[in-house]
Amino acid sequence: MSEDTSLIIFNTNKPNALLAAIKAAIDQKTITTWSYTQGHFTHTPTQWVNKAWLKPVVDEGVALRFAIIHPTNGVVTSENYAVYHGRFIEMMLAHFDAEFTNADATAMPTAVDRIKAA
Repeated sequence: MSEDTSLIIFNTNKPNALLAAIKAAIDQKTITTWSYTQGHFTHTPTQWVNKAWLKPVVDEGVALRFAIIHPTNGVVTSENYAVYHGRFIEMMLAHFDAEFTNADATAMPTAVDRIKAA
């Protein structure tokens, strides 16, 4: 997967370990504002829960990437898109800053993002 086809990119040489650490922190309630189901992540505050899902994609030895997915029969608004970008990166910086070298996010949806227009 090339860098121009991802929503959020965390450069790391251990993407599988980073993904496992995120899930473990959620399971252990260290992270309380995100949850995951069937491997996809959603933001849990009432205003944002299930407004979108982040699907992880491991690029072995290079990066952990996340594409955005719309909810069933729903849309991802520009506001939801921005919140999911920003809050997920914020959580990663607060809890896993030593586990990746940098983070990037696309400003607009890409080919791998599943967005329904409003």
